[in-house]
Amino acid sequence: MSGGQPETKIGRKGIAVAALLLTASALALLRPAPAYSQETELRGEVSESAILADQQRKARQLRAQGSLDQTPPAAAAQDTAPTAYQPASPGAVPDDDQAAGATDSIFDPPQAADDTLTDTAVPAKPRRPSTANRRAQDTKADTKSNTKAADKKKAKKKAGEATDSMATAATASTGDKADAAAADDDGSNRRAVTIDSVDKQKLDPGQERTGSIDGQKIKPEEDPFAAPGIRIGTFVFRPTLEQGFTATSNADSSSTGKSAVLSETALRFTATSDWRENSALITGYGQFRNTVSGEKINDAQGRIEGQLNVDLDNELRAIAKLGYEAAPESASSPDAIAGVDQQPLRQTLDGSLGLEKSVGKMRYALTGAVSHDFYGDAELTDGTTISQKDRNNTLYTATLRTGYEISPALTPFTEVELGRRVYDQRLDTDGFERSSKRLGARAGVELDMGEKLSGEFSVGWLREALDDSRLPAIAGPSINADLKWSPERGTTIGLTGQTNVETTTTAGESGDILYSGRLTGERQIRANLTANSALGLDWRDYTGSDGHDLILSAEAGLTWWLNRYAGLTTRVRTEKLTSNLPGRDYTANSVYLGLKVQR
Repeated sequence: MSGGQPETKIGRKGIAVAALLLTASALALLRPAPAYSQETELRGEVSESAILADQQRKARQLRAQGSLDQTPPAAAAQDTAPTAYQPASPGAVPDDDQAAGATDSIFDPPQAADDTLTDTAVPAKPRRPSTANRRAQDTKADTKSNTKAADKKKAKKKAGEATDSMATAATASTGDKADAAAADDDGSNRRAVTIDSVDKQKLDPGQERTGSIDGQKIKPEEDPFAAPGIRIGTFVFRPTLEQGFTATSNADSSSTGKSAVLSETALRFTATSDWRENSALITGYGQFRNTVSGEKINDAQGRIEGQLNVDLDNELRAIAKLGYEAAPESASSPDAIAGVDQQPLRQTLDGSLGLEKSVGKMRYALTGAVSHDFYGDAELTDGTTISQKDRNNTLYTATLRTGYEISPALTPFTEVELGRRVYDQRLDTDGFERSSKRLGARAGVELDMGEKLSGEFSVGWLREALDDSRLPAIAGPSINADLKWSPERGTTIGLTGQTNVETTTTAGESGDILYSGRLTGERQIRANLTANSALGLDWRDYTGSDGHDLILSAEAGLTWWLNRYAGLTTRVRTEKLTSNLPGRDYTANSVYLGLKVQR
């Protein structure tokens, strides 16, 4: 009996050990082991139940992921540690749910390779299918794209009651990605679509936001210091007032002139119409000089002129002008009277009416003009006066111009002028008939190159034959010019030239021809600083003698604008007359400084 007892104990222990081993083996068998296999039949029709089961499994994974986010980092790292893959056979690949970076679903597209925020490895690119498989795949993709929307709506409706809003959003995103992959599949590698990759895509320029109107960059003005003007009815009125002082070595520009300091006030204005079709322009100026110290000077001069342009039918245009000017006789004039306190006032009233017609490339213009000069009495130093009524006269002229437009920028022309000068008194105080007949012919060219070069230039011959046979005719070359050239922005160079017949009532003399030329330049150094200069040349040729006058002048000035409405201006000027007649030479130098105000 004693020998059997140990056997009983050993037997019980063996049974207990065997039971434990069996229990461990059963638990080991119940524990899920990773399966590695290669699925070859992934294409084809997928049932609705499979789609629903996949969506529910994804919802459970999302909830499980939320609970895992709350576990300690160490435990999470241990549970999510990847398992090394050992292929069971050569060429086998792991299942989608076991591969690194797997989406746990056969319906999920591969992740984008350029997604910098993903932590999983990018799966290998699928092999390029054969041509037959690709055609079958395209056909299936088209069928799936037509039926997938309806299947998804049903699946979402069933899964919506069992999942929260996060699962629904994930399902919608997965379905959209599947549709995009199926529609864009052209037999080559599929492009992954993720939220990050969509954010990196460029927006359509038409969809981009634009800034507010207030925030947009405003184009700067070409001339920020130009006068803004005042609107009066349909006209824009721009006045300018200039007040300053002039120090001169010859106050009246004569051979007997003396130095003086003068107060000068100048008022200028322009009024431009704002009409739809026709246009009108009114310009004027007035200048007043008074002595502050030195030689006594007290005079005023001014002019106002208006121009109206009217477009008629059949390429016909009408141009009307009307002007009035008042100025004292210059002390350097050949008709100046010696020994007077003040030279007589000369007034001029002039007007013209012209018609322009275009016929093909031919240009025609007919202009009629009237100019009437009348003079005031001369006041001598002894208090007596001398009448100047015998100098009053009226000039009537008619000019016909014919041109041919070679190009829009170049139009040569010729013109003929006929006129008659009539004196108010048939005989002057010395018994001469001063009325005359006028004849002129010129040829020139019109230039129109926009802001670069514009204007006209002509040369010809002019003759006035007096009615009195004792007096020779006034005749000579005629030169006229009015050109503006801009070599660069901010710089303007102008050239003007005129030929005028000056009459006289001096006994035995007919008069003279005066040629006047001006070369001007203006440069905008800065937006608020402008420089200007001028060179003048006058040549007076006396008829019936070899007498002549040469007048040279030069001027330079600066205008510094303090703001848009006020600026400081200064200029220096010199003028010299040289004549072969006695008692006519003089030199005048002057400096001016003033304040200019504009609106």
